[in-house]
Amino acid sequence: MVKFRSFLTVMVAGVATMTGAARAQTATSNAAYVNAPVVARVPDAPVAKGHCGIFETCASTKIGLGKGDIMLRLSGTGVLPQDRQSTVWLNNGGLPGTHLSTTNQAMPELAVEYFITDNLSVDLIATSTRHEVRATGKEVSGLPSGGLDVGSAWVLPPTLTFAWHFRPHKRFNPYVGVGATLMWFYNMQGANGSSLNSSFTAGPTINAGFDYQLVGNWFLNADVKQMFVSMHAYEKGGQIDQYLGQGSKIRAQDSLDPTVVSAGIAYRF
Repeated sequence: MVKFRSFLTVMVAGVATMTGAARAQTATSNAAYVNAPVVARVPDAPVAKGHCGIFETCASTKIGLGKGDIMLRLSGTGVLPQDRQSTVWLNNGGLPGTHLSTTNQAMPELAVEYFITDNLSVDLIATSTRHEVRATGKEVSGLPSGGLDVGSAWVLPPTLTFAWHFRPHKRFNPYVGVGATLMWFYNMQGANGSSLNSSFTAGPTINAGFDYQLVGNWFLNADVKQMFVSMHAYEKGGQIDQYLGQGSKIRAQDSLDPTVVSAGIAYRF
């Protein structure tokens, strides 16, 4: 019994000693942690967003078009004069039944567009086309060519339109617009030595089309414009004197009303 008590006393003392040692070690560790020098935290390096190539659609690429966007567009354009109504005078006398016809032409077109709001944009186009004009009808059908070659002219028709876009911030975005066209005729050449002149003209324009986002900031555009403008032309000399009498002068008014069809690509800035 005495031996058991002695053994128990030794065990209790041992446990107490071990517990004290553990507490001392813990206190030492805590003191070391508290007294350790403070190391400044290095901020995380910024996460690289990656480079979005000119022909890539990235997470940061805005879908569709909206307020503040600027579009630069290059298109292939066909100018199709309608020649709806013509009036021709010879020496101030009418030539009934005489009609002017103007050739079609295709040229590149450059346009810039700015989005005032998500739905409203303003667009300015610039192109230049060369057209030949011919007069036909019973009054000139007896001429050697079966008509009268009036000549040719280059036309510069800057057109400003305001368009309403129905689906801003969508890949497919149709629109309709209204505006005005100013036509300037230059480098005019009369046929067979005659002198051809024309004046400025202007008129309203309506259009419809759509933009479709292909990839990144690149868009496909298709557009149809209907312009309502007339041409006033004056010709004298050369073949006019030869076929219609010396000192003759022809004056003509033609409702050109060209339909302008274009398709091309655009880049958004």
